[in-house]
Amino acid sequence: MITEDYASNCNNKLLGSSVKHSTADRRTINCLIGMFVAFPVALALPVDALQVQVTPTNPKLGDTLSVEINLDNPANSRNPTVASGQKTYPTFAIAPNKYRAFVPTTPLEKAGTRKFRISGNGQVQNLAVKVGDRKFPVQRINLPPGKAGVQATEYELKRVAALKALQTPQKYWNGLFIKPNAGRVSTIYGVRRYYNGKFATDYYHRGVDYAGAAGSPVTAPAAGRVALVGKVSQGFRVHGNVVGIDHGQGVTSIFMHLSRINVTEGDLVKPGQLIGAVGSTGASTGPHLHWGLYVNGQSVDPTPWRTKVVN
Repeated sequence: MITEDYASNCNNKLLGSSVKHSTADRRTINCLIGMFVAFPVALALPVDALQVQVTPTNPKLGDTLSVEINLDNPANSRNPTVASGQKTYPTFAIAPNKYRAFVPTTPLEKAGTRKFRISGNGQVQNLAVKVGDRKFPVQRINLPPGKAGVQATEYELKRVAALKALQTPQKYWNGLFIKPNAGRVSTIYGVRRYYNGKFATDYYHRGVDYAGAAGSPVTAPAAGRVALVGKVSQGFRVHGNVVGIDHGQGVTSIFMHLSRINVTEGDLVKPGQLIGAVGSTGASTGPHLHWGLYVNGQSVDPTPWRTKVVN
């Protein structure tokens, strides 16, 4: 407004000078100089204070997309929003004026462009991110009598769903996630399966299996709060003895088929802390550890979290 009024007054004086030849040239020159000095100030004002960065730069199915948002001088205390399709993902503060949302991708989705709408501080930015395809191997599993066709109990499903739905604002983890068991990886993330000759539609291996020896230690891959402890005796038929850890900000881990549990719900654990032992409880063909990593309720590949710091 000040710049516009200043320019308007100068224009009026310039017009007047063409009629009144007695107007001093000095006044005209001063107006011209004032206009050129004022306009750069207006042009220098920030045009777009909503800055967005998405990583990784070349994501593939199974990756976790990190959407970081920088707000210059936030006008209110409300967090920005990140929407894709019909879903809106929560954002959490990770630094002053800086927020982040995690967007999971899975093997059941199609590769292609993901469109995002980021809103914050009264501004909106639309982004398009290309998610590349990824081939997942197919595996055939034959469950022995008594294991085939095992159905999860309603209680089991309810407790596990509650774990995966957690969106605790506090961020517990810091730095790289570590291996929860020293055994070799026997089954990678995303494998499609036939169970006893029948293809499991809409199924993919939601985690990584470690072929650790029975009784070998299972440790927390990152800091967090123990949000789930379940046992076969409580009705955990498929998961077996299980521990779930809330790492915060929509990130959770689940550890299945344990022979022993060393923590209780509510415990705060550190990376590398003992939480249980490898077993073969629940729907399992032999001793191994299943580690599943979930982001906003969807199973993502844990491997990138072990190789690239997500802070």
